[in-house]
Amino acid sequence: MTDGNSWDPDDYDEGHGFVTEYGRDLLELLSPGPGDRVLDVGCGTGHLTAVIADSGADVVGIDAAAEMVDQAREAHPDCAFRQADIREYEPEGEFDAVFSNAVLHWIPGPAHDAVLSTIADALTAEGRFVAEFGGRGNVAAITDALAAELSERGYDRTQPWYFPSIGEYAPRVESHGLELRFARLFDRPTGLDDGEAGLRNWIGMFGDEFFDGVGTAEREAILNGVEERLRPHLFDEGAWTADYRRLRLLARQAEFRSDSSRE
Repeated sequence: MTDGNSWDPDDYDEGHGFVTEYGRDLLELLSPGPGDRVLDVGCGTGHLTAVIADSGADVVGIDAAAEMVDQAREAHPDCAFRQADIREYEPEGEFDAVFSNAVLHWIPGPAHDAVLSTIADALTAEGRFVAEFGGRGNVAAITDALAAELSERGYDRTQPWYFPSIGEYAPRVESHGLELRFARLFDRPTGLDDGEAGLRNWIGMFGDEFFDGVGTAEREAILNGVEERLRPHLFDEGAWTADYRRLRLLARQAEFRSDSSRE
């Protein structure tokens, strides 16, 4: 977790567990096992790191948020966690795989070349990179409603996240010596917990940057306005649904392709 957001690890686990649950599906693409050395980028509170460790892999989880790392260490004392930003991380040896779930969209677009360079350098010659994060159009209805309510009150805000398309991101991946083997951009409507309060709780967890300099009373008015704009489309049977779109990918070191072609 990175860039401009304050994190409450207890609230993150208790009210937004869908992040971890959807990540379990991504682990099938990673397919970790005994003998693998895995780097979990943006490990959060460490639950998926622990699942990777249960496969027999040797895993290191890193996260830029100290409070997340502290919670991960407390919850999973048998796993290795480091407070580190992937843009500046110096890997402790090579890894057979780099894994990242629901994190890379927090890093501004221009910084992704530093991210991908670090990942490529961290991988062994047969290493793989497996990631899922917000893709083009992710939570567009929510961010559009937020921007409109803020604009009506004189605040000029753009959404702070990086949500690329496959066509945009694939060349960036391959420019760092990785061969893209699989990429998919897909809709994943995601039910939010907490009933009527679900949308504002989601914004409260992930949307700090929208409200920089906004007072408490005005914030409440903005949230009320956002709910009214979105209620006809994203609220049904007492629950909110976020309009998620995800970009999922698997890449391998190009050297692995070259070696395999000689067989």
